[in-house]
Amino acid sequence: MDQSRRSVLKQGAGLVGTGVTASLAGCSGTGGSVDGGEGAGDDSGSFGGGYTAFFTLTDWTNRVAGDRATFEDPVEVGRLGHGWEPSGTLAADVAATDAFVYLDHPEFAWTQDLASTLEADYDSVAVIDGLSRLEGDLLAWDHGHGDGDPDGSGTTETEDGHGEDGDGEDGHDGGRQTDPHVWVDPVRSAEVVETIAAGLGDADPDNAEAYADNAEAYAAELDEIDAAFAALTERATRDVAVIAGHNSFQYLEDRYGFRLHSPVGVSPQNEPTQTEIADTIEIVDREGIDTILYDRFGSTTLAEAILENSDATEMAAVSPAGGTTREWNEAGYGYLEQMTEINLPAFRRAFGAQ
Repeated sequence: MDQSRRSVLKQGAGLVGTGVTASLAGCSGTGGSVDGGEGAGDDSGSFGGGYTAFFTLTDWTNRVAGDRATFEDPVEVGRLGHGWEPSGTLAADVAATDAFVYLDHPEFAWTQDLASTLEADYDSVAVIDGLSRLEGDLLAWDHGHGDGDPDGSGTTETEDGHGEDGDGEDGHDGGRQTDPHVWVDPVRSAEVVETIAAGLGDADPDNAEAYADNAEAYAAELDEIDAAFAALTERATRDVAVIAGHNSFQYLEDRYGFRLHSPVGVSPQNEPTQTEIADTIEIVDREGIDTILYDRFGSTTLAEAILENSDATEMAAVSPAGGTTREWNEAGYGYLEQMTEINLPAFRRAFGAQ
């Protein structure tokens, strides 16, 4: 990358975000990159690993890589990946490695900016987009206030089960964009894992077969989670549950046909109105819901208010599986454990499927 290119980046010409521009400006580039990483690797010819965008991708990529490479999660423990922004020398650190695994989605804008720069100026880094095989299979994401479902009849949908388009109030793509939370769906997750394996195989052909085998073995574990959610749906005594917080589980609803009512909607920035809270309490009592779900990474205040003013008897934490906690780290929980030890038991209680 020549000096004029560095100058453009330093001036922040809209190409890369805060924390990415400055750190890459001081890092030597080699010019040009191909998505998937063919020909990537350090000067010694060995493939050592790199970084991913957040916890779940790190867990998956390390499972695929096995003992042949190591990948790091830049996001702090206790934080979710989407909405997070890097600081310091992260971009330079990434540019000095062999691979970067990310999701090409606006909720991870810093990764989009970094990926663009790596592809343009650092051909030693394999850039792997985990969403590349899921184009056309992403659900609409309504950032409007509430979930548009005051009577508990389910999320507002078109006949094909996808979000109904309409004019939003936040000026953001008419109030809608695609939902990035594909990783909560074990079936779509398997597609991402396969994409990661293919990208690592392109970047490190000597170990491509091992990566493919590891991905296949991990996909079998994801199949077990899929079967467990399908069994939950069959045994459920109700088809609606309440989550007291923003709903990160639209892909589970789409996959298994159950419904989650949230007085907040999908955006963590939304605050529910008193009417929306009252409507939610009415749903809890009418449907005989015993367990109120809440996001482990969010506040319990709303769940406590609904519990106190309804016939429900307990709260249960669920994880959007986009981050980890110190407690889960100490217990050795990865993505699979968050789904099997946290989410499945909580959803069983919420839907009466114990």
